[in-house]
Amino acid sequence: MPSLLTIPSMLLASTAWPFGIFSEDKPAHPLLAQSKDYFDRLDKDRPLKDYEFVVMDTELTGLNVKKDEIVSMGAVRIRAMRIDVESSFYFCASPTRDIPKISTLIHGITPSEAQKAPPLEDALLEMLDYCGNSIIVGHHISLDTGVLNRELKKHFGGVLHNLCIDTMHLARVYKEGHWTGSYEGYNMEFSYNLRNLSREYGLPLFAEHNALTDALQTAYLFLFLVHKLQEDSVWTLKDLCRAGCTRRWGL
Repeated sequence: MPSLLTIPSMLLASTAWPFGIFSEDKPAHPLLAQSKDYFDRLDKDRPLKDYEFVVMDTELTGLNVKKDEIVSMGAVRIRAMRIDVESSFYFCASPTRDIPKISTLIHGITPSEAQKAPPLEDALLEMLDYCGNSIIVGHHISLDTGVLNRELKKHFGGVLHNLCIDTMHLARVYKEGHWTGSYEGYNMEFSYNLRNLSREYGLPLFAEHNALTDALQTAYLFLFLVHKLQEDSVWTLKDLCRAGCTRRWGL
């Protein structure tokens, strides 16, 4: 079992701290400014069960995260390291461009459905309110936060300051901990696909390529991995930050 302090810095998505990436040409929305202030002063000495997590996923008009637009967002909340089944978030948004047929085949959102949906600006505000001061979790979360930050900067003059944790990297840490000292060495064919990991670990399987059910799938994976990585230690948020964000958190 790997020690917490050996978890590499890639565990924490680089887009969680985008200072210097964007120029501040207008004041950030109050929700973004409040979040920055909160995370700047966050008490990191409490155990993980004392923090709230929001596990999120996005679906786009295509596969190009630099150009394509968000068509749906889904999220579930974790309190006391348990999924809060009564608190979830889902929103379809109307993009400025048509959804290609191949994208519809993947996530099932048709052009007519998207045209009837509210504008993305409304969805972003609801997302900001839902996330609040929670720690954000996702599978390959830098892709989601990269697109979100681009749109938040465009519409609200700022970016996310929430701490972000990537379950794909958590899975790497967990799996590589099992490989350490093994005669078999590294298994180069091991998949870090969300579905494959969930099946590998015997987790409940939900419909793919839907923002809400993918978020729920990721939430189950996150709790499983945290439980496994905590077996020999008790984590605090400071422990987690020491793994790879010393400059951001002043540790």
